[in-house]
Amino acid sequence: MYQFLGSKKLTLSLFLVLCIFLIPRTFIKTEDIQLGWWGSIIFGFMGLNLVLCTVQRIKTLTKAVIILHVGVLIIFTGVVISSFGYVSTVNIYEGTKVDKVYRWDIKKDVPLEVDIMVKKINVQYYPVAVKVGVLRGQEKFGLFVLKTGESFQLEQFTVKTDALELMQAPKLNLSVYSGDDLIGTADTLGENTLPTDFPYAFKLVAYQNPSLKRVWVDLSLSKDSEVVLEGTSEVNHPLTWGKFSFYNTKVDTDKYGLPFAGIQITNDPGVPYVYAGFVVAGIGSLIFLFKRLYGYR
Repeated sequence: MYQFLGSKKLTLSLFLVLCIFLIPRTFIKTEDIQLGWWGSIIFGFMGLNLVLCTVQRIKTLTKAVIILHVGVLIIFTGVVISSFGYVSTVNIYEGTKVDKVYRWDIKKDVPLEVDIMVKKINVQYYPVAVKVGVLRGQEKFGLFVLKTGESFQLEQFTVKTDALELMQAPKLNLSVYSGDDLIGTADTLGENTLPTDFPYAFKLVAYQNPSLKRVWVDLSLSKDSEVVLEGTSEVNHPLTWGKFSFYNTKVDTDKYGLPFAGIQITNDPGVPYVYAGFVVAGIGSLIFLFKRLYGYR
């Protein structure tokens, strides 16, 4: 049994079992990205196999290979520790807060240690062609065709098209300059901070379908009505507070046109061990590589 647990045959068999376990999960749509107890058991046996393999061959292994084995063992340890964490999700309307999330491991809503508020949903598009109509009073003054980020001249004023927003009613945000001085902002739905005697209004006449560039949300975390952290969150750049990481996974609108953001909260205690294992394994790999290169010389 001792020889079998440290054998290469068991190693290959465990890799096959891991593939059989993981491949179906690739095609299953689920918010739960944790491997669960079965995954931890598989990685636990892989770790045991690697330990015994190393012990049985310790006299024939180089120091570089031993360091590499230690790094992989640390990674396996982190994977097993991660099984004690969990993933939860919640949809939050812009401008509102929630204090409960849905935990996928136990399939129920549970209270979180903090309240989560989505202060603002931000959507950024690549430059897109737009048509901007300009009114003076009730009369049509002009029609300008350009791309977002570009400017057009309106008598003594320069008007810059800042960004197109499509989450609710489509609108174009603009900045108005007199010379080099910003005198105010406006959008094509009528909101503005321009002087009261500014004679022009803007309408979004047409626009091409834009390509999405970036989506992020402004989050506020509070505890006992006191803000503990504010920041931004997006798919690959979460907002981190204590043991929790807050990811923005999607933005959308409901049937009434109200925007909301999907937030994924992860509690993964094994992450530091996995990263540490990669560092150790990388060091072992570099030492092995340099020795091989030196030996070839």
